[in-house]
Amino acid sequence: MAMSISDELLGAFVPIVVYWVYSAIYMAFGSLDNFRLHSRKDEQDKNLVSKPNVIKNVLFQQTLQATLAIFLYKVIGNEGGGASESQSNSLTVMARQFITAMFVLDTWQYFVHRYFHHNKFLYRHFHSHHHRLVVPYAFGAIYNHPVEAFVLDITGGALSYYISGMSPRTSIYFFSFATMKSVDDHCGVWLPGNLFHTLFYNNSAYHDVHHHLCGGKYNFSQPFFVMWDIIMGTYMPYSLENRPEGGFQARPIKNNKNHDPYLLAK
Repeated sequence: MAMSISDELLGAFVPIVVYWVYSAIYMAFGSLDNFRLHSRKDEQDKNLVSKPNVIKNVLFQQTLQATLAIFLYKVIGNEGGGASESQSNSLTVMARQFITAMFVLDTWQYFVHRYFHHNKFLYRHFHSHHHRLVVPYAFGAIYNHPVEAFVLDITGGALSYYISGMSPRTSIYFFSFATMKSVDDHCGVWLPGNLFHTLFYNNSAYHDVHHHLCGGKYNFSQPFFVMWDIIMGTYMPYSLENRPEGGFQARPIKNNKNHDPYLLAK
């Protein structure tokens, strides 16, 4: 008899597998200096936490994430809003739910992320953990304090799932996609032809500006769009320049009043 794995269980664990597989691909590219946004020396000198500690933190958070995800699937339910399985998993319905979930997740993460920066207590005790990675890399994407992980990521994910009305099966695809996007934003690499860079102005270079020591007041939007930064006046455009020693550099453009944000993020 074939063993059946529930969609809820897959929804809890598939994004974790995607996280490490996609991160491994980027870490391989990160060894190629011509694609890096920072030199390897910068990564070693500027980051305030070791990679083994990052791995331990991420694994702990993913354990917490999977445990709470299984619980939330049971509490929230969402079986396609009462529609049949074929209807709830149709491409049209899934596309609508994806867009709704993306908007909900972006809205939650923008305002909570920004508040974690502006409130000195929250930044000092919680969000500063994430910014110990001044030079971000792929598997450090969700390196956070557990309290922040619960408030920002787990709560935001639960809201996007509940409000969009997606089924557990659709959530497997959505949260795997969101995981890939988060890893991509923190990968520290600029790959020509990367579809995430082509389709989203919120990309690895955009988020790299936020991790700059001078960028903590800008580019709070994550993980998909830049609309809230533009609406709320926290958008910081950048120019992508070649570094003399190889690779690229995302240089913030502070005087951005005369620049079209949709043209500069290229």
